[in-house]
Amino acid sequence: MVNEDFTSVLRDKSHIEETLRFATEEKAADYAAAVQRLRKIYHSSIKPMEQAYKYNELRQHEISDGEITSKPMVLFLGPWSVGKSSMINYLLGLNDSPYQLYTGAEPTTSEFTVIMHGEKIRSVEGIVMAADSSRSFSPLEKFGQNFLEKLIGIEMPHKLLERVTFVDTPGIIENRKQQERGYPFNDVCQWFIDRADLIFVVFDPTKLDVGLELEMLFRQLKGRESQIRIILNKADNLATQDLMRVYGALFWSLAPLINVTEPPRVYVSSFWPYDYAPDTSRDLFKREEISLLEDLNQVIENRMENKIAFIRQHGIRVRIHGLLVDRYVQTFKEKMSFFSDPELVFKEIVDDPDKFYIFKSILAKTNVSKFDLPNRDAYRDFFGINAITNFKPLSSQCSYIGGCLLDKIEKAITNELPALLSSINSGKQPGLSSCEATGCGEKPKNRYRKN
Repeated sequence: MVNEDFTSVLRDKSHIEETLRFATEEKAADYAAAVQRLRKIYHSSIKPMEQAYKYNELRQHEISDGEITSKPMVLFLGPWSVGKSSMINYLLGLNDSPYQLYTGAEPTTSEFTVIMHGEKIRSVEGIVMAADSSRSFSPLEKFGQNFLEKLIGIEMPHKLLERVTFVDTPGIIENRKQQERGYPFNDVCQWFIDRADLIFVVFDPTKLDVGLELEMLFRQLKGRESQIRIILNKADNLATQDLMRVYGALFWSLAPLINVTEPPRVYVSSFWPYDYAPDTSRDLFKREEISLLEDLNQVIENRMENKIAFIRQHGIRVRIHGLLVDRYVQTFKEKMSFFSDPELVFKEIVDDPDKFYIFKSILAKTNVSKFDLPNRDAYRDFFGINAITNFKPLSSQCSYIGGCLLDKIEKAITNELPALLSSINSGKQPGLSSCEATGCGEKPKNRYRKN
């Protein structure tokens, strides 16, 4: 181990402001216009089908205005006392301030702490955050009052928080039962994982044991590998040779949990305000830290593109769901006769959809990938609480003025959202090329009124 007398010397932090470009002024008006255009596309073209076919009851992911307008979210996960809170304190310069996150050698963070921008420094209770519809946290109410008591927000004026929101989580403690927390810890983690733009999984080189809780966490991260960054923190606590051994051991432990051809990027450094320990690879640690900051800055700069891609992906899932429900409805009507028992007929369809080519017909008649199809069993549960007779076929989901639900969502997926993305990438005013349908904020023209 390395001598720790160095902890009284503070480290130079000027590279943080330089790498994250705090001095660069953003084009706030252009970003706001793009967000409004995205919100308009979602509400006019995607949400109607979402509501008509109760998509939220299938996926439990309702998109709020707060989520569309929210800043990118950076989530910190990992075992207890690995330096997650210390890392946030370091990036925001909170050390020795009244609002620094509490740190220590024992498990310290028992709450989910959301650090976000505000005009003044203040704390916000979880129950207030969940009740505020303008924020993106209102869906967290479903996890119960016990969880909301373990949710806290901290608002403060900071250049970095103008562009991103940090979420600190309770450390994973092996051999602790979920019930002891008093709320569904894994479900709450999944909610934040699903919405995070960047996920830092932090490790201490002296605590690399992988237990059941950590295995469960990485199962929850499946499908989000592109957002994951592994951080080997407190790296200057070890001599160089020992650090190399630990680095190899970390990959060995995580390899079975991350089943992808290209493993996540691993950053090796020490994220706290004090100088690196003597006789360690300080140049390497500094370069690694700058690389991580560049990675964070990339997420911030691409936040609008990521938001558009997320809404488009959501729209594709909603469209597939609508097509499947429509196919179930059509099949039910075809199989019903005057003497049929509706419950028995539909039970046969739901229990064996392949017999009636429910999913295969969607693949054959639409440009849907088989890899995008949801689980068949999910629809048994879905129709268990939603009677098939509550849904109309897509062909009857049309109006003379509003058009057809399917046409609108397909136009959004294939034309409007890609056009908005192109306008962002080319630096044009978003949406000017495709304003015919919505007017882009102008008073809509009545096409059926004679001049």
